[in-house]
Amino acid sequence: MGASALGHVRICDFTGQLAGAGATRHLAAFGAQVIRIEDPVRKGRWDILRGSPPFKDERRGNEFGAAFQNHNVGKLGITIDMRTDRGRELLTELVRVSDVVTENFAAGVVERMGFGYERLRAIKADIIYVSNCGFGQTGPYSGFKSWGPIAQAVGGLTLTSGLPDMPPAGWGYSYMDHHGGYFMTVGILAALCHRLQTGEGQWVDMSCTEAAAALLGPAVLDYTVNGRPTRREGSPNSNRDATGTMVPHGIYATTGTDNWIAISCREDREWAVLAAEIDEGWTTTDGLQTVAGRLARQDVLDAELDRWTRGHDRHELAARLQTLGIPAAAVARPSERMDHDPATEAWGLWPTVDHAAMGEVRVDGMPVHLSETDWVIDRAAPLLGADNDFVFGEILGLSEAEIADLRDEGVI
Repeated sequence: MGASALGHVRICDFTGQLAGAGATRHLAAFGAQVIRIEDPVRKGRWDILRGSPPFKDERRGNEFGAAFQNHNVGKLGITIDMRTDRGRELLTELVRVSDVVTENFAAGVVERMGFGYERLRAIKADIIYVSNCGFGQTGPYSGFKSWGPIAQAVGGLTLTSGLPDMPPAGWGYSYMDHHGGYFMTVGILAALCHRLQTGEGQWVDMSCTEAAAALLGPAVLDYTVNGRPTRREGSPNSNRDATGTMVPHGIYATTGTDNWIAISCREDREWAVLAAEIDEGWTTTDGLQTVAGRLARQDVLDAELDRWTRGHDRHELAARLQTLGIPAAAVARPSERMDHDPATEAWGLWPTVDHAAMGEVRVDGMPVHLSETDWVIDRAAPLLGADNDFVFGEILGLSEAEIADLRDEGVI
């Protein structure tokens, strides 16, 4: 715990998966000491990411899950069997020297473990307790369990993504877990600022479903003001501009296999420049000179534009259109963005850490830099119980013999 933005903060961390572990990961990158607690009996496997794909190579097992590694960089890892009296005593001692307790179990789990907010506050009056689950700790849905795609569906986001006359598509991935983690990070920092001013701790309760609903502002406004539901006959597909002010606005095929370019025209002037660049007769069709006319003919316009872009290299065409002042970009594959984009390398977005089991692995960096107290990611995710000696010895003051006894008794 040193001179960094959050080097004064210690977090007793029960989080896992993506939504919770992602939040504490951000704080660890800025210096917080995050002590991740796992179950020695279940070998940490309540967090299914521990041994789940993707994998770096042919090795498999509890220490080789790449997603677990990515979401737990910079953290210390300990084990405590909470079923035992001594285990609960150890957690009590750890809470007493911590600033924040974080978890993203289903609602009520930590309470049933005997460490709900009232109990935590009795241990340490100014403790900050942060719970993050699918539907929050109160309300009619609080007993429901969730996963990222469920939160996206119930929150209203899945309905907004798809093609006309087709079922809602969603995204096929737990993006709401990541988004929920961002909100959880904000909640933790806000509570820490409040405690700094008042000396008071508090309970931060959040819901990933509500975090999803918070992204629906434009759709709600459109319905409230204009009476237009998100999915309706003739509704635009999710590549098009839902506001009806920019057209063309979409993704178009280019030469090669699965190569694409994004193009948007914000106003009639930009369309005129693009039409001149295309230099084909269809661009002079009556009505295409205005936004309203292009909107009325958007299907035909997109088909013709897609036909034209298929004869061009995505990178060359994007560069040419950018020179003309038209918003355009080649659709990048993840590997291209990570390995071949000089901007990514200059930003330092993919640092390498040395994992005790996997060796060198790349992980997500932080998309923000602080001039004086920047983030640092130089410590890989811990192996199961890797930091028991340090945490129980250096932080809680137990002797080597006492720690050995805890191991022998199965407490850690």
